[in-house]
Amino acid sequence: MKTKVITKGFFNALSVSVFVVLLAIDLVLFRMQVFSAVQFGLLVVLSLLFSSSIQIADQWEKAVVLRMGRFRGLKGPGIFFIIPILDRIMDYIDQRIRVTDFKAEQTLTKDTVPVNVVAVLYWTVWDVEKSALEVQDYNAAIEYMAQTGLRDIIGRHELADLLQDRERIAHDLQLLLDESTTPWGITCQSVGIKDITIPQALADAMSKQAQAERERRARVILGTAETEIAEKFAKASEEYINNPVALQLRAMNLIGEGLKEKSSMIIVPSSALDSMNLGVLGGLVSLGKQQMEKTQDKSDPQ
Repeated sequence: MKTKVITKGFFNALSVSVFVVLLAIDLVLFRMQVFSAVQFGLLVVLSLLFSSSIQIADQWEKAVVLRMGRFRGLKGPGIFFIIPILDRIMDYIDQRIRVTDFKAEQTLTKDTVPVNVVAVLYWTVWDVEKSALEVQDYNAAIEYMAQTGLRDIIGRHELADLLQDRERIAHDLQLLLDESTTPWGITCQSVGIKDITIPQALADAMSKQAQAERERRARVILGTAETEIAEKFAKASEEYINNPVALQLRAMNLIGEGLKEKSSMIIVPSSALDSMNLGVLGGLVSLGKQQMEKTQDKSDPQ
């Protein structure tokens, strides 16, 4: 950061250009013997001081200016002037939204499970004066505070909460960080949890548990379906018990459905043959099917 400030403060393109122009004018006047050597040296020093007073801040930056070590004010964006020797630029504060990655490794949850969590923080400087005067290195301070806050959040939640309620936990962490950084003139806009890594043995155990839970639910659903089917059959039997014609029609429908499957044989319980009069019906159906097959064989070309 200090290297950047020195580079922008004393060697920006505009100040260098002005110094070169003034130096060229001094050389021309010196060769024309308008000034003596001492006067020429004095003009060079004045040209250097004047050119160094010309400063430029980018559109997204604010320059923090100190005069004799005391805060003088904020300058920029654009071109501005300072008093050489008396004034110096402490820092150029970037006011754009910044992104900081941070993580917590081998941190124990509330139920003593070691996890590795990777998160990202979006923050910005809203008060340049506070960020410059209240904290020495706000970039490092925010990173360390984010790591500490993440570890604290992990220790207060169980593993299931971390895996299921990422958004809520990220919101709680954002509020915690924003409360701490507001006195510095910095606001934490949002926090996103990128990844949560758990031990492989625990992951395998959780996978088996989830699979067993799915199988249990499947068996419960199947048992419920069987119960409902039995109830429907019980109600249907009440309708057929005193209506043999309806029962026989239903039997004919079952046989018709079986024939649609192009099967050559239909197995029917012997008790159903007597109760539903399916013996004659089954013979007629079989005879009709044989006649249809013979007709198809005759129509096929040799």
